Amino acid sequence: MTRTTLALLCLLFSACDRKPAPPAPDPRAPLHAVASAIPSTTAGASATVVVQTPATPRNVLLLTIDSLRADMPWTGYPRAIAPNLTKLAEQSVVYSNAYALSSYTAKSVAGFLSSRYPSTLYRSGYFFATYPKADTFLAEVLSAHGVATTSWHGHMYFRSAGLEQGFGAWEFVPGLVFDPETDNAITSQSMTELGIKLLSKPEHTGKQFFAWAHYMDPHDQYNKHPESPDFGNKNRDRYDSEVFYTDLWLGKLLDFARAQTWWKDTVLIVSADHGEAFGEHGFYKHAFEIWDVLTRVPLLISGPGIAPKHISERRSHIDLAPTILDLMGVPPEPEFMGKSLLPELFGAAPEDREPILSELTEDSHNPPRRAVILGKYKLIAIKERSYMLFDLSADPGEESDLAATRPDELAQMKQVYAKLYEHMPVVEPYGGATLKEGGTARGPMGPKAPR
Repeated sequence: MTRTTLALLCLLFSACDRKPAPPAPDPRAPLHAVASAIPSTTAGASATVVVQTPATPRNVLLLTIDSLRADMPWTGYPRAIAPNLTKLAEQSVVYSNAYALSSYTAKSVAGFLSSRYPSTLYRSGYFFATYPKADTFLAEVLSAHGVATTSWHGHMYFRSAGLEQGFGAWEFVPGLVFDPETDNAITSQSMTELGIKLLSKPEHTGKQFFAWAHYMDPHDQYNKHPESPDFGNKNRDRYDSEVFYTDLWLGKLLDFARAQTWWKDTVLIVSADHGEAFGEHGFYKHAFEIWDVLTRVPLLISGPGIAPKHISERRSHIDLAPTILDLMGVPPEPEFMGKSLLPELFGAAPEDREPILSELTEDSHNPPRRAVILGKYKLIAIKERSYMLFDLSADPGEESDLAATRPDELAQMKQVYAKLYEHMPVVEPYGGATLKEGGTARGPMGPKAPR
């Protein structure tokens, strides 16, 4: 990172009006001043171009897949584990460096549904966080503008999380039982059948609509499926079988959708809530840490007027909800902290939107972690008392901590980090214990040895 970039960042943040975070989870946090400053910098902005945007507001179908890693066939993974999504990627804008807002579901999903960083949301302090009505979610904004909102799920966490705010339909596949330690259900077929049922009803798709489905099967436990090639018996092998099985049923949902009259006016977005580790850093599954393998995710966007291309500039899920509003012709929401991707979807040159932030807010099971990526450097901050620094261009696996050997770069990244959080309206969690000082993260989805 150059001194010029650092100076630009400092100038940008010093120009913002400071808004103190509210002390309790009742009033909303005003984010007007911070909204445009946090996700992006002025450096590297693209020149003004004429962009062909949608002639009419679109429908949006958002499909997210739990635990789906960024290394998929369309980004170079050698196994053909997702033939339907790989074909879709050929017809999509493919973001090869997209980042989730956290490394596990309860924080990342709430983040992309609200275009807010997890620490700025009102939330309980438990691992399976719940969210009060004080938070504003995408479906609430869309519903207020007359958009039909529909969602369906394959995990019981979503029944009581508070994420259903604003959805007209919020349904679950039958027969689910909540298990806080793992995910024993196999639900992709039921998810597709339920999705076809919901999307066939005029009350859900007879006017402009937003529909979101969260598929679960790549999540632990990793099951082999007879429909899938036999990739082997190790954790990653069985995970690949889960991805193949999920992709099979996603393909059937998309076959149905493509045959509907509303498809010609629909934008499809496919992504994940977080990644999954298979021994990187001695870590397995997800949550508890904030390595790139846990926060980088696939992101595909396709639809009428969107020409296929690959975008390598880093992007964050903070921008998903503003993009959806823009696609649907709904005015920007002042409480959203992200920025629409619409211009680059319709032809504008991608701009610089760094720094990229991911957070692991402290709760009953997770230790606090924050990651800031700017240029080739990634800083991981642990309670503002210890820091790790990585050069992602030379060390994408984050194996060599440079904090002790590059003091100047560390000081610059710490200054960027401090400026970001000086203006971030951070909210403390309520109603749940956090880890004790020096405690160890234990609980659901924790790091375990491979089977």
